[in-house]
Amino acid sequence: MIHNRSELAASVAHEVALDCIEAAVATAAPEGATRAAVNRDGKTLTVGETTYYLDNYTDVVIVGGGKAADGVTRALESVLGDTLNGGHIVVKQATDTETVQRSVGDHPLPSNRNVVATTDILETVDEADAETLILFVLTGGASALLSAPAGDLTLDDLQTTTDRLLNGGVPIEEINAVRKHLSDLKGGQIARRAAPATVAGVLISDVVGNDLSTIGSGPSVPDETTYEDALGVFERYDLSPPSAVHDHLEAGQDGRLSETPFPDDSVFDRVTNHLIGDNATALDAAAAVAREAGYEPLVLTSRLRGEAREVAKPLVAIAEETTATGTPVEPPAVLLAGGETTVTVTADGGQGGPNQEFVLSSALAHDGDAVIAAVDTDGEDGSSNVAGAIADGAVIGDRERARDALLANDAGSYLSEIEATVETGPTGTNVNDVAVLVVPDPSE
Repeated sequence: MIHNRSELAASVAHEVALDCIEAAVATAAPEGATRAAVNRDGKTLTVGETTYYLDNYTDVVIVGGGKAADGVTRALESVLGDTLNGGHIVVKQATDTETVQRSVGDHPLPSNRNVVATTDILETVDEADAETLILFVLTGGASALLSAPAGDLTLDDLQTTTDRLLNGGVPIEEINAVRKHLSDLKGGQIARRAAPATVAGVLISDVVGNDLSTIGSGPSVPDETTYEDALGVFERYDLSPPSAVHDHLEAGQDGRLSETPFPDDSVFDRVTNHLIGDNATALDAAAAVAREAGYEPLVLTSRLRGEAREVAKPLVAIAEETTATGTPVEPPAVLLAGGETTVTVTADGGQGGPNQEFVLSSALAHDGDAVIAAVDTDGEDGSSNVAGAIADGAVIGDRERARDALLANDAGSYLSEIEATVETGPTGTNVNDVAVLVVPDPSE
């Protein structure tokens, strides 16, 4: 899975960290998660704890999108067989599906091909009736891949807004509060358009805390945010939206546009959303691998968030406390954390992403023997083409240059230079980031 593993495996501790990463990504793979949650017995389909009687429907379709949507869809196709009538998904990488049409889109910024594919998906949803079962597949990345500008907004408006929010260090739940109010499908609007069809959402989480309304901006989930909330995001982070976006949000705030559907809306009467995979699944797998290797694992959190370079420091402090006092766990140990950190971009032209900033900041803050690795489980850290990085304090040669790179949002360039980046390519999995800190036995 890790293409440059042989170059990265500098010690036993490095090997353990890489093993944990591979286990985390593999266990959260969407096909396996789907098969564990979905099964069919004759004309009875079970998704999670909900039963759907296929004889009640004249049409069964799959629509949706996300970086892991292809794996979920392939598993659903296998389960449904000839009961499936078709559908359409938007993914980031070309993949094979048997019955469902798939379009390749762009991420993290939406593109025209995203909009074209989403338009076709919306037409499928609009045509559904009371005898239609829609399996709505949603995974991380869908906020960009499923794009339908609302009202008079343009694709350029969405691109500019998304770019400013992503580079402004805005947490994903607040970014998606804005996206919901600039879209014709997000924030519960798929449910609104599908009614009175039956909708079974099949979701894999890439957000901290598994808030279903934040995953992919919640197209099939009730939305409790408002146009006023969306405007507040720009004010809170001192960002300026494009004029058309500001006017659109202001019109909604003034009641001139309909709000996204709230939880008590009847459009959700025939909608059930099923979470089939998340970050905790990945961390549990990494912990099992660490234990098998003779290390005591400790999952610190699956809710890691905040500025990547700052979040790294307390985790390094815990690793150092583990070495010095055996608290909170006796070494040799593996400390695990997952979540979604952010980067506030203050310099132009840098390379990297939050996981690379996390690792470089950790290595600079630590002069012990712990090995720190962090990756995005989808294989692409931020907008870079590497998954993340792995390092210890000793590998950072020129610490002044390393600090300068971190301050310039150029961690990726420095880590690439010292051959510390982790390369997997797109994994087809997307359940947030995973951080691994391997603390060797100090007596060895």
